[in-house]
Amino acid sequence: MAASPLAPEAPGAPGATGSRSNRAVLLTVACLGQFMVLLDNTIVGAALPDMQRRLHTQLTGLQWIVDAYVLLVAMLLLSGGVFADRFGRKRVFLAGVAVFTAASALCSLAPSVGWLIGGRVVQGIGAAALSPASLALLAAAYPVPRERIKAIGLWAGFSGIGLAAGPVVGGVLIDAFGWPAIFLVNVPIGVVLLLVGLRSLEETRNPNAPAIDVPGTALSVLGVGAMTYGLIEGGARGWTSPVILGGFAVAVVLLAAFIAVEARRSAPILPLRLFRQRLFTVSNTAMVVVGFALMGSSFFFSQFFVDVQGSSILRAGLQTLPTSLAMVIVSPVAGRIAARYGFRIVVTAGLAVAGLGLLALGMVHADTGYGNVWWRLALVGVGFGLTMSPLTGAAIQAVSPQEGGLASGISSTTRQIGAVLGVAVLGAIVRTRQSGGASFEVGLNSAFVAAGGITVATAVLTGLWLTKSPTRAASSSGAPEPTGPSRQTPQPLVPRG
Repeated sequence: MAASPLAPEAPGAPGATGSRSNRAVLLTVACLGQFMVLLDNTIVGAALPDMQRRLHTQLTGLQWIVDAYVLLVAMLLLSGGVFADRFGRKRVFLAGVAVFTAASALCSLAPSVGWLIGGRVVQGIGAAALSPASLALLAAAYPVPRERIKAIGLWAGFSGIGLAAGPVVGGVLIDAFGWPAIFLVNVPIGVVLLLVGLRSLEETRNPNAPAIDVPGTALSVLGVGAMTYGLIEGGARGWTSPVILGGFAVAVVLLAAFIAVEARRSAPILPLRLFRQRLFTVSNTAMVVVGFALMGSSFFFSQFFVDVQGSSILRAGLQTLPTSLAMVIVSPVAGRIAARYGFRIVVTAGLAVAGLGLLALGMVHADTGYGNVWWRLALVGVGFGLTMSPLTGAAIQAVSPQEGGLASGISSTTRQIGAVLGVAVLGAIVRTRQSGGASFEVGLNSAFVAAGGITVATAVLTGLWLTKSPTRAASSSGAPEPTGPSRQTPQPLVPRG
């Protein structure tokens, strides 16, 4: 079983205690590292129109620029947490910062799409080490639950600031210097983190951390990568081309092998037994859809404003803000709302609102005024802001208290997998419409409607099934469990990554 980065350090372990000033420095370093990773998630979206023009690439190239990064983060996120516990949180965190910073510099110098995609792959590896290690450092430094929750709250707050700042910072930098500047901004942040971290962070590790699941990790990366290849390249090469059909066949074989390997390992990266609980399965299924619809649709936001409505890149960055701002405002209170009304009600309402917002975006056109667009973007942000924290909380409630960190990590991983598929599938929809003679605008409308329809359908699923299995409820308490949060001590509802 993967170690939980949210678990307190064992008594007497190094770093479990420390001076207030040292912990303040650690908190600052961890938050700044997470800020850098989350800033990268949204700042790249603002740069896509400029990349398309300057690198002379098509939609397929833009999809790979995004998915090459997200794929590596998704598949290595759980392994990154285990690496941090096993080999040292400080060591893995600083290694992740170094890799992410060096890859950012490489991306800024990329002369072609191929070089840029390669740099994004390396960036993803760095982020998959940096992000879980930063959270593990906090958990070890703040052993008192109340203090740990406050520290993780600040960590999550910086994540939200990074998400909201991305479009604006990206628009300013691209307008002044071009797309390479969005990667160069990471370099000074990374250098500061390395200098301060080397001098100030104390090393901690979990001596009982499990062995690394190398076969499971390798099979998951290759399997999802083969599926992504087929989805992204299918529109360009033809869905019935031998290369594409072979890619899908390889994906099926590798993912089947992954399931077989995980079912037999004593310490799998993904314990399949957890999916026997309906609450865990439904919450993670819904999280895949959240990543799919949110990342897949936001991939096109800047392209819509620039390529369809003729906005400048700076203006487009500002125009996409309603979604990220709404998420930053709503997400911190979503857990408290779920604690009062129950996971099922809040998640279902959030998915319904987000789905309706996406369906409404499917009806915008080149001549639609911004006054009739921003509220649709805001609906998407409010809806998904309501869902992510409660879905993570539902996954945590479905497992034992000792597996809360693992459940949180799996929830983040499923969201990232959904993001990979969202960019690939919605991009395929746009390309398919264009190959049939439709305009880019019509293709975008179809993609938004598809994302909205899937999200609304998932709202129906959660409304019916986002509860604990009756058999487990009866066996654990002798009576059916409530559909809302349990009465146990609440876990911090913070999605990782």
